[in-house]
This record gives sequence, structure tokens and C-alpha cells, in this order.
Amino acid sequence: MNIIPVILAGGTGTRLWPLSRKLYPKQYLPLTEERTMLQATIERLQGLDNLAEPIIICNSEHRFLVAEQLQQIDLENATILLEPVGRNTAPAIAAAATYVRNSGSGAYSQFLVLSADHVIENISAFHEAIGIAAKKSVEGNLVTFGITPTEPNTGYGYIKKSSVINSKASESHVKVYKIEKFIEKPDHKTAILLLKTNEYLWNSGMFMFNVDIFLEELTRYADEIFSTVEKSVNNANRDLDFIRLEPSAFSASPSVSIDCALMEKTNKAIVVALSAGWNDIGTWSALKEVSKKDQNGNFIKGDVFAFETINSYIQAEHRMVATIGLENLIIVETSDATLIATKDKADYVNKVVEYLQHNEREEQNRHRKVYRPWGWYDSIETGEHFQVKRLHVNPGAKLSLQMHNRRAEHWVVVKGVATATNGEETLTLTKGESTYIPVNVSHALENRENTPLEIIEVQSGSYLGEDDIVRFEDIYGR
Repeated sequence: MNIIPVILAGGTGTRLWPLSRKLYPKQYLPLTEERTMLQATIERLQGLDNLAEPIIICNSEHRFLVAEQLQQIDLENATILLEPVGRNTAPAIAAAATYVRNSGSGAYSQFLVLSADHVIENISAFHEAIGIAAKKSVEGNLVTFGITPTEPNTGYGYIKKSSVINSKASESHVKVYKIEKFIEKPDHKTAILLLKTNEYLWNSGMFMFNVDIFLEELTRYADEIFSTVEKSVNNANRDLDFIRLEPSAFSASPSVSIDCALMEKTNKAIVVALSAGWNDIGTWSALKEVSKKDQNGNFIKGDVFAFETINSYIQAEHRMVATIGLENLIIVETSDATLIATKDKADYVNKVVEYLQHNEREEQNRHRKVYRPWGWYDSIETGEHFQVKRLHVNPGAKLSLQMHNRRAEHWVVVKGVATATNGEETLTLTKGESTYIPVNVSHALENRENTPLEIIEVQSGSYLGEDDIVRFEDIYGR
């Protein structure tokens, strides 16, 4: 029995703005530990038997983030499927299943479907539940994991469990149930009633399927999803280390969750009850609850001075934050935006995001520091007809050979050694040396050393947008 982890790494995580942005969402951030949430999701599977290399499903815009974070944890053989558009979980899982089936190993493979943005504290209990789910999957069941609820939470869907179906009660204390019904996210009053009955589990969005049985059931209950996604996978293209799903067919698929498309309809669905310190970190309040706190009940990260402050979440990313006489606050400071909210109102951060979207403000999409496959840049200062950036180029990385029609650039090396192409000339620049690139002159920047390269780039011109780039050569295929 081969277990293939399928990691769903799409989504924008807007409820954790300003840390989580459209182009750098929460699953790629180190929110609860030094590793990012994607990395933690993969690494907590270590120790499982018959574990295959994972399949990561993500947005095309995040592909280099995913590749770099996999490289950081020495994972070289993962498959990265790129969604051209977001279509919810059913098409995403269908794409991974079809890809595996086409490889010829579907009949022998079990899918372990996980989200890249969950926290699970009790790894041994998690592994035990996976083992039980794998056995039930082999028997032909479509398994979902239901979380034993600890509070009347309105942020999760609920699963009403039916009779226990563990084949041997002595095998494990992990209970497996038939499913009576699924319930959408309830209001607070309903959630209290559900919790009191002891008949419901939170819907975690984690699953275990046999690949072929999953596709058979999907064809039976959601054939439009299956047919469009199958066409997209069959016509996918390889782009460097990525598999690009064919856009038009994938876009034609209905945008539906796997619960609505299949699990609520099939008679093969069962639920494994899981009690393992699970949390999907969907809000600032949820993140505060799972974060380590000091003796005053505060989570503090960064350059923070907190005087007579209690029960608060305070994170300083860019500058010092000082608080006096505060309690029950969420304070998150970044280089270009700061969120201050009472803990009970922090879930309304979506109102901020709606404001940013309505006014087409860039703070909804990206941070001041923007990551690229070659490293990152930080927009230090912007004014009329000029912009100053700090560029960090990774060892062995190279920016594309490009040209700008409306701006000139001046590069100054502040760290490392740069190999710079400026028109017909190739220069080696060390710390303190510089070169000026006029408008309409082709240029490139490369770091051939084993240490990082840092450049101060001063742009000047009538237009400084990122879309004023004419690329001639690019090792990253952009």
C-alpha cells in the first residue's frame, strides 16, 4: 500500500492580513514555529510507513515559493501541480488523482489529502488515525477526518456521526463512524446545540482515498468536474520542475468543494475521529490560541516593549512596538501596514481587505519585500519619478536578461560579487562598485558566488511599474 500525500497549498489567507497577502499567503509563512506551515505539514508525516513523495497543488503565482521551501527541507522529488485558476478542493484533488492514475499506479495508491495551513500538535495521535484511515481506504471507503470539537466554533463545518464501524475495537482507541450528514458552518446558537449532543465532529478538510475508487465515485456524482479536469491533466505541460494544468479545461470545471461534490452524496463516506490538537489557523484569534504565551498571556515576537499589557498578540516585523496598559488586543506591524484590533473583533479583518480591494491598493497583494525565484527585493523608498530598491540575489541565481522602455537603473553593490551585463559589456562588480543602465539598454544581474549578493538599485524615469520589463532570456521560464 502506497500513501501519497496530496498537499492543498492554494488560497490567499486574507483573514490573517497584514501578514498573509495574496502573493504571499499564510501557508508559506512561519506562523507558529521556525518552519513555514507548508514545510511543517510535510515534515509531520515523517515516520509513516510506505510514504511516497508528495504532490503539492498550488497557484501558478506561488510556484517558486513552493519550490524554494521544498528545497529548504531537502525535498527534491515532489510533484508540483499548478492551478491556472482557483476552483476549490474538488477539482484540485481530482487533478492530483488523475495525474497519479495516468502514471499507472492508481490502483495501488492511497491519497492522504491535507491542507498546507493546519496545525497538529499530537503527531503520534495523527499518525495513528492515518493508519486506521489507510486500512479503511483499502477496504473501499472514502475517509474524512473529523476533529473532536472543544468549543462551539462557527468557523468550521460539522459532521454528524452515526454508528461505530471499527472492525476490531481492540485494534485502536481511534473511532470510525458512518456519516449521517454534513452541516455547513453554523451560527453560534446552533454550534452550542451541536456541541451538547456529542454527536458531531468538526469537518477538518483532510481525507484518505484509494485513487481509483475516488475517481469512480467522482465520475458517478460529479462527472462535469471529472471530465474537465481529466482533459486539463491530459493536456498539461511541464515547465521546469512544475506541471502546468491546461487552463481552458480546468477553468471550465465547476468551483465546488470535495464535500459538496462527492462526500455528501456517496455511500462510501466514513469519518475517523481525530483528537490531536488540530487547528486550521483561520483567524488571528485562532493563531493567538495556539501560540506560546508569556506569564502575562501575551504572545510577543520582534522588537516589542509591553508594559502592563495582558492577553495580547503583538508582532513587530519592521520597527519597535511599545504598548502600555492594554489587554486582549491583536497588534501586527509590517513594513507597510499595521493591524490593531480587539481580540473579539479581529475576525472582521476581511473588512480591511475589502477596502484595499475596492481601492485597488497594493497592500492586498504583496508586502514591501517581494520574493522572486532569484531572491527578493525590498522597495525602500518611492517618490515622483524615482524608486530605491534593495535586491538580494541568492548564490547561483540570475535575473533575466531584460530591458526597460521607460526607466533607467543604477546598481551599487553593497555585499558580495555581481556579474553584471550592461548592453554589450560584462562587468564584475564588488562592494562599493556600480554601473548605470540607461533606458532601452539590455541588462542582467548574476551571482556566481557561494554567498548572497546585495544591490541597491536606484530607478529613475517616467514610469516605474513592474510591467515595464521586456525579457529576452530567463532561466526560470517567465
